[in-house]
Amino acid sequence: MGNLWSARFQTEPDEKLKAFNSSIAVDGLMYLEDIEGSIAHATMLAEQGIISKDDADKIIAGLNGIKSDIQSGKLVIDPNAEDIHMFIEGVLTERIGEPGKRLHTARSRNDQVATDVRLYLRKRAATVMEDIRYFVDALYKVAKAHTDFVMPGYTHLQRAQPITLAHHLAAYAEMFMRDYSRFSDAVGRMNYCPLGSAALAGTTYPINRQRTAELLGFTAPTANSLDGVSDRDFAAELAFAASLAMTHLSRLSEEVIMWCSWEFKFLELDDAFATGSSIMPQKKNPDVAELVRGKTGRVYGDLITLLTLIKGLPLAYNKDLQEDKEAVFDALKTLSDCLEIFAPMMLSGRFNRENMLNAAKKGFINATDMADYLTKKGMPFRSAYKLVGGLVFRAQEKDIGLEDFSLEELKELSPLFDSDVYSEIDLYNCVMKRSSEGGPADIERQLKHIEEFLNA
Repeated sequence: MGNLWSARFQTEPDEKLKAFNSSIAVDGLMYLEDIEGSIAHATMLAEQGIISKDDADKIIAGLNGIKSDIQSGKLVIDPNAEDIHMFIEGVLTERIGEPGKRLHTARSRNDQVATDVRLYLRKRAATVMEDIRYFVDALYKVAKAHTDFVMPGYTHLQRAQPITLAHHLAAYAEMFMRDYSRFSDAVGRMNYCPLGSAALAGTTYPINRQRTAELLGFTAPTANSLDGVSDRDFAAELAFAASLAMTHLSRLSEEVIMWCSWEFKFLELDDAFATGSSIMPQKKNPDVAELVRGKTGRVYGDLITLLTLIKGLPLAYNKDLQEDKEAVFDALKTLSDCLEIFAPMMLSGRFNRENMLNAAKKGFINATDMADYLTKKGMPFRSAYKLVGGLVFRAQEKDIGLEDFSLEELKELSPLFDSDVYSEIDLYNCVMKRSSEGGPADIERQLKHIEEFLNA
C-alpha cells in the first residue's frame, strides 16, 4: 500500500525514514476511535451535501466492515503502515473504490489525529476513574473493618498521637477521591472536538462542526482551528493527574513496606500478593508495593516527556506531537495496572491489632492527654508540659508506659493527679476524645463521606 501523500514526491522514501516516521505501533490502539471519527465525518459530509448519501453509505458500511474484520482477526493491522489513519483509509479505498477517496474531504490528518486521541483518552480516563473508585472502595472496606484498631499517628516518622487504622486509611481515601475529581475535571476540559479544524485554518467547504461534535459526544467544537490541531494540554493534564495519583499510591506503598517489616509488623500480606527470596527461605517481600513505588517514577517520566514535548512548539501542528500518545497512554495504563493489583492486596492483608497497640503504648503518645488532664485541673499548660516531659524520661529509663506509674508516684509530682488519670490516658479513650471534625473519633462521619462518593 503506497503512501497517500506521495503525489508531491518523485522518489520513494528511504526505508529507514519509513520506519522512523511510522507510529502504527502506538496509534494502532486507536483504530476504533479512528473509525468512529470517520463515520461521524462522512455522515456530516452527506448531510451538508458535500458528498452524496450513497457515497456516505458505502463509506460507513466499509468502515464498519473494517472494524469487524480487525476485531475478529480477519484483518491484521499492517505494522509497516505509516499510521492507523492512512492504513484504514487505504484499506477502505481498496474495498469500495472511488467513494473511499472522498472520505478525507474537508479533513486533515492533523484534526483527525487530534480527534482520535481525545476520543481514546476519554475512554481510558473513564477506565482509570473506575479503577480509582474500586480502590477507594477497597480502602473503605478495610477502614470500616478496623475502626477500633488503635495505632500510633506519626510526625517526622516519630510516634506522635493515638489514632486508628480506619482514620489512617480514610486519609488516603480522601487523596484518591481528589484524584477522581481531577480526572473528571480534565475530561471536561478535553471534551471539545477538533474535527473540522483541518490542517490548521479550517476549510472552504460548508461543514457543520457542531454536528460532528454532537455525533461523537463532545460538548462542542474547539473554538480556534489553530488550537484545535496543536493543543495537547489535555494529554499533559491527564498525565499530571496520573502522576499525582501515583504519588499517593507511592506514599501508601512506603507505609505498607514499613508495616510489613519485622520492625513494625503491623501488616502481613496474603501469600498471593507477596514474593520470596531465591536464597533466604524466611523472606516474604512486599514486591507489589515496591513495584508501585518504582513505577511512580515511570509515570513522572511520562509527564516530563509531554511537558518537554510541547514547551517549544510554534503553532500549529508539528511532527513532534506524534510522540504524545506513547507517554500519556503509558501513564494511564500504568496507573490502572497499579490500582487493580493494590486493591486486592489491601483487602486480603491481615493487620496485627496487638502490635499496633503495643507500638502506641511504647511511644508515649498519651503524653499530651496527661498534660491536658493537669491543665484542666488548674495547672498552667507549660508547667504540665514540663512535668509530663520529665515523666516520659523516667518511663523510658524504666521501660514502662505512663499508665504504668502508680498513683502514689504520680502524686509525689503533683497533688492534682487522681485515679481518674488512668481513664484519661487510656489509649482508646485518648482516641475517642479526639472528636473534633476530621479527627479519629469522627471516623463514622468520614466513612459516610466516602460512602457518598462511592454511591454517587
